Amino acid sequence: MNTPQQTPFRVALTADFYDESGTPRYSSFGLDTFEGLDNIVISKFAEHRDEITPDQLAECHAVLVLSPKVTADSLTDCEDLLAISRFGVGYDTVDVEACTANNVLVTITPGAVDRPVAEATIAWMMALTHRVLQKDRLVRTGRWEDRSQYMGCELRDRTLGVVGLGGIGRKLVQLLQGFGMRQPIVYDPFAPPEVLVESGVRKVELAELLSTADFVSLNCPLTEQTRGLIGADQLGLMKPDAYLLNLARGGIVDENALYDALANQRIAGAALDCFEDEPVVTPHRFRELDNVILAPHSIAWTDELFRDIGRTACQSVLDVSKGKRPHGVLNPELFELASFRSKWARVTETSTESIG
Repeated sequence: MNTPQQTPFRVALTADFYDESGTPRYSSFGLDTFEGLDNIVISKFAEHRDEITPDQLAECHAVLVLSPKVTADSLTDCEDLLAISRFGVGYDTVDVEACTANNVLVTITPGAVDRPVAEATIAWMMALTHRVLQKDRLVRTGRWEDRSQYMGCELRDRTLGVVGLGGIGRKLVQLLQGFGMRQPIVYDPFAPPEVLVESGVRKVELAELLSTADFVSLNCPLTEQTRGLIGADQLGLMKPDAYLLNLARGGIVDENALYDALANQRIAGAALDCFEDEPVVTPHRFRELDNVILAPHSIAWTDELFRDIGRTACQSVLDVSKGKRPHGVLNPELFELASFRSKWARVTETSTESIG
């Protein structure tokens, strides 16, 4: 007896996973998760748009999203769309409330980014304190004898301040344990007491962290509460020999205030992987400064990072296609709504009693 063929589950990827010729930009981003599954049909958007448009979602059951925004307008024709799987842990580009109103799950990839972002943070901490860029330029410009003017310092006996003790912040604290630093301090109003104890950190208010830490590492999401969290007043609390590291989101920091603090050497330096306005396609004003390191929101990008994020994101989509609750859901309240459960059952051809 022949088994009926299951209706295809259509998964699309935003066009920025590929270059102009249609070749994948990255060696792996998790599509091997779907190998051998005939009911999963993979496609990609025909073109990149800064904001996803309704016509791009019209035929989709799930979408893997790299950089485009997902807005309420994006969702005006998404009768069969079940899931937006955000490639990473940041979700400020996705209108989660609008997705919920349209019975669309939003997933992120917690855990997959922790180690590479933490490693990149440490790399920048050491690059700043050992004056790597300045010493590189000494050799390139034949100024060997000026090297005594660029003494560095070690991480030993310094204090790390972590703003946001999520997975990345916890991994950063863990990886730094062998460097002889003082007990890390943390500002995170939402960190559970047991996580603080397990991580071996001391919880403080933001003002104390800024005035005490030798390194201020921003590891919090960009929300209405964290937008502009670090402005002129906050930078004014930092020690003149302290460093700011932002591998989170540009909007957390007031760039005008930071530029002023760096240009006038009120803090020792900064490392920035993200900016208020991205992408940065013309030379940024921070390039003028000798005490800042810049990267195009990719300092933590590694083959392992994309592989792990991809597999996590794709597994979430696969779980949705099977009527299973996926990992990393931002709007789990949908699981209790009859309207979503009915849509989920219809699209996956599963009974409402067996899903979830």
